[in-house]
Amino acid sequence: MAQRFGGKYSPDPERRGDADERRAARGQTGPGGPQGPEGPHRFDGKRPIRKGARVNFFFFISLTMLIPAFSGGPEALFPGLGATGLLLLSAWLTREGTRAHQEYDDRRIARRPAIPRKIFGAVLTGVALALAASISQPGLLPFAFGALAGLLHLFAFGPDPLKDKGAEGIDSFQTDRVARAVDEAEKLVAGMKDAILRANDRALESRVDRFADTARAMFRTIEADPRDLSSARKYLSVYLAGARDATVKFADFYAQSRDAKARADYESLLADLETNFASRTRALIEDGRTDLDVEIGVLRERLQREG
Repeated sequence: MAQRFGGKYSPDPERRGDADERRAARGQTGPGGPQGPEGPHRFDGKRPIRKGARVNFFFFISLTMLIPAFSGGPEALFPGLGATGLLLLSAWLTREGTRAHQEYDDRRIARRPAIPRKIFGAVLTGVALALAASISQPGLLPFAFGALAGLLHLFAFGPDPLKDKGAEGIDSFQTDRVARAVDEAEKLVAGMKDAILRANDRALESRVDRFADTARAMFRTIEADPRDLSSARKYLSVYLAGARDATVKFADFYAQSRDAKARADYESLLADLETNFASRTRALIEDGRTDLDVEIGVLRERLQREG
């Protein structure tokens, strides 16, 4: 009788089915849902970096500056090496800036990046190309090359977000509290996902990803209504910190022992966490609906009294 092949790196049909159920619950009809193929739920939380191919190509192009450095004579060595180093630094800043911009776009309330990495990358690109052009081009022409390279960098990758998002009509103090709390919660979730890699178990990595999706659904709900932060702060700090610490200890233990009971206990913990986070998120949404119904009811009574 035919049997489905399964292995460490094989697709996980159970997780795919669970992901389809979650998309159906959110009203999404396809792999990307109404947000399209580039929406934040593509690949169930494992998304490629936006413009990642360009960034990777940028790293490769940076190394081509070594050619004039080693083929242009002694006077070209240091300018060529300097241009290579600046371009590699620019590529790294651009990659980190692209990741930060992607997280900014995925959130309803977000603070602008403290360091405009992509803009700094554009400046470094301009300086690097001007330095490289000075090897063979005298005068002001290298500066023109540098300015053009910086503009092309901004055109290819775009600038960083330069203002906070989602702060209109909301108390700035509350917005800042929510942004800080979500940032800390995201770090705890990232710590869980990083720690479980040490267990070397793809199914467990997928299970942690599922919990991360559920936790992030709560983050988005709180960002939509900052008043929910007080009632959910325990989930964003105490519970997530405990989950991160438990994941670290489990991954270290399981990587050495492959203990089946420890694995089952950890999966039960994740199931309990996911159930409680999902339940609390629904409660927050229902509270928001109750507040809306009260506001509508009060306004309609006033309108009726006014005749």
